[in-house]
Amino acid sequence: MSTTQRQPHVDDSTWRGVAAENRTDELSEHATGKLQERSRRLLADLIRPHRTMLWLLLAIVVVENASRLSIPYLVKEGIDKGIPPIQQSGDTSTLFVIVGVVLGATLLQAVTRLTFLVLSGRIGQDMLFEIRRRVYRHFQRLSPAFHDEYTSGRVISRQTSDMDAIYEMLETGFDGLVTALLTLVGVAVLLLTLDVKLALVALVCFPFLALLTNWFRKESAKAYRVTREKVALVIVHFVESMLGIRAVQAFRREPRNQAIFDDVNDQYRAANLRAFRLVAWFMPGIKLIGNITISVVLMYGAYLAFQGEVTVGVLAAFLLYLRQFFEPMQEISQFYNTFQSASAALEKLSGVLEEEPGVPEPADPTPLGRVRGDVRFDHVSFSYVEGVPVLPDLDLTVPAGQTLALVGTTGAGKTTIAKLLSRFYDPRGGRVTLDGVDLRELDEVALRRSVVMVTQENYMFGGTVADNIRFGRPEASRDEVVAAARAIGAHDFISRLPEGYDTDVANKGGRLSAGQRQLVAFARAFLADPDVLILDEATSSLDVPSERLVQHALRTILADRTAVIIAHRLSTVEIADRVLVLEHGRVVEDGAPGELIAQGRGRFSDLHEAWVDSLA
Repeated sequence: MSTTQRQPHVDDSTWRGVAAENRTDELSEHATGKLQERSRRLLADLIRPHRTMLWLLLAIVVVENASRLSIPYLVKEGIDKGIPPIQQSGDTSTLFVIVGVVLGATLLQAVTRLTFLVLSGRIGQDMLFEIRRRVYRHFQRLSPAFHDEYTSGRVISRQTSDMDAIYEMLETGFDGLVTALLTLVGVAVLLLTLDVKLALVALVCFPFLALLTNWFRKESAKAYRVTREKVALVIVHFVESMLGIRAVQAFRREPRNQAIFDDVNDQYRAANLRAFRLVAWFMPGIKLIGNITISVVLMYGAYLAFQGEVTVGVLAAFLLYLRQFFEPMQEISQFYNTFQSASAALEKLSGVLEEEPGVPEPADPTPLGRVRGDVRFDHVSFSYVEGVPVLPDLDLTVPAGQTLALVGTTGAGKTTIAKLLSRFYDPRGGRVTLDGVDLRELDEVALRRSVVMVTQENYMFGGTVADNIRFGRPEASRDEVVAAARAIGAHDFISRLPEGYDTDVANKGGRLSAGQRQLVAFARAFLADPDVLILDEATSSLDVPSERLVQHALRTILADRTAVIIAHRLSTVEIADRVLVLEHGRVVEDGAPGELIAQGRGRFSDLHEAWVDSLA
């Protein structure tokens, strides 16, 4: 198996998934055509708002090319009409006039080139801004189910290497293409105008140019698509390894990760070498055909000149035009390189933008009004994998203001219930309602304002402690931030930080302990003041002293609002009004904590007894 075809020999499902997503070199012609059509639609959509300016740019390019193409013709006039008068009478006025026109054409070419670069740069940056904005917005709209499969490395690849490829095309590609096409057409017309016989001799090279260009077009399309795929593999592996560096070092994974990286890096190198080899054959091939054609035209033109059928000026201009004719072929090949790379990037980006959110917003949202907090799971069924039910048929009502605790073994369905209530997923069957309204009918902004979930991950964003608390309500004042921290019991530890609330939490909250991050997350939720609060293992990172510290705060947070608590620590469960014991997605016990303990011999009673024994 060749180097360019080899997939990384990895034992991680992440890399297998990435490789599968990127294996487009084996796509059928129909599938490849659909990808290209999709990317063209995206490019046309980005261009559409700038149509007027693009027409202006086209006019500028036409003027620039006209001034440039006029110079060889002026050389002909200078040789044929300017030099003879000097030889005959010493009159240099005609030659000076022609030289002055040449200088004017050169100045016009410089001015139009400067204008084009300024305007095209602005349009290119506007288009890049728009596609970055779209991709970022769409990634945020896509459901957690999508992000569970689409790794962070692939997300970064879309926003970095793919954007770079598009930028390169916008910066130099279109300019080179338009200029080349105008030059080819203009030179062809001028060659026929100057001398038909010489033009027909020059046309002999066209079949060879067509064959070489068609071969390069097909092969480079495949080659540059592979380079985009391979660079994505490199970025994914690098990012995922760095994000999990603690686990990598803890399990001495460095040698294996290095082997994987060397493999994908070698694939990227081989893909680039393949693309470079194509260019290495194509560009010298164009030069070879061009030089042979010029040599043949020079010999035939010299013969015609000796016969008096063409002037020396015509032959000189013809050769200058012929040189200009072959230069655009290289420009076109260069554009095709950047276009193929950008086209492959556009295919990836358009694929992301066409991903439908797993939890789409309703076309006509139902207004909630004042939220009470009544929650109902109406015969809800759900599965992550088809045919493997997590919740077979859940029928559950949580009255407004009640604190419900969910307990059970791993895989019982506790977190799934929390995700459905947060509408990170939609049920396969049945419905989840808030105050009698199906969550699928609610405006997303209203839903997120009413239902907030605090998880055990406690993600901290770059910035200060106050910024992270204010994440729950960005418009909150400093006094409100401090009040939320006091209510949750986080004010004391925050005050002891080097800069208090203005302390930078560092990367992902690295300057805070796990317990401190948890308290900040609680303060964030308290400040958001939702009608329904979900705590998914939200005290799992707290040590015993910290857990005792937040017990009172939890009662404060949970007061007068509907709450769902998922916890293994029964000290947290004890503050609940009601406990549900789940097993394989079904409710096996339901009641107040004290009642279930008093019954004895039940699942919750056994859990409570085991917990008490662990504290003895």
